[in-house]
Amino acid sequence: MSQENVELVRSIYADWERGDYVSTWWAHPDIEWVRADGPEPGSWTGADQMVEQWRVFLATWEDWQTNPPASYRELDEERVLVLDHPGGRGKASGMEMESIGATIFRVRSGKVAQIVSYWHRDRALADLGLDE
Repeated sequence: MSQENVELVRSIYADWERGDYVSTWWAHPDIEWVRADGPEPGSWTGADQMVEQWRVFLATWEDWQTNPPASYRELDEERVLVLDHPGGRGKASGMEMESIGATIFRVRSGKVAQIVSYWHRDRALADLGLDE
């Protein structure tokens, strides 16, 4: 089952790389999205809230991009760790920003039940007790 989870997460990133942040075909209706650190940490529940927060987040950036992830790693039967590096330019500051981040997906019954996003990869790895 976990290889299926990795493939599910890969397909989500394929959507994101194309700029599609509003498709939720993969999300459990009660998905929890946590931004653990970074410019705007927070937690939201439900696919509608997740999409709305993506809209709010993306509105502050020019040219936001989800770059192809460095790797996908199965943590256990439910969790997939993605080492990613999204980035863009702040609309207000004009400053280029790129995150060396990580995202943890928890998949249950073929749907993503939780996403925990980290702007700082080292914090994610420390929280998981892992080395890069």
